[in-house]
Amino acid sequence: MTSKTFKEAYGVLQQHAQTLRDQQEPNIDDLLTIVTESVGAYKVCQERIDAVEKALEKALSDTGAESKAAAPAANKQQPSAAYDADEPDDIPF
Repeated sequence: MTSKTFKEAYGVLQQHAQTLRDQQEPNIDDLLTIVTESVGAYKVCQERIDAVEKALEKALSDTGAESKAAAPAANKQQPSAAYDADEPDDIPF
């Protein structure tokens, strides 16, 4: 995975999800590449999300707003705001 930024990695995930949605027949020859690239992109996104979350918690705790920083962490299992719930076949990675 050569993508280093969240935006690039998220773009890879979106592109692969669209490719899979658009296929009339499964293209098994490309599946391993798609899965491998998607896993790498997911890891980049998750690392960036974790880093930003920690930085925000630290910044908020430094200002005395620690209780507010803990609330979003409790909802970590919720889908990303970038997930488009209007598309029923959308894959929310």
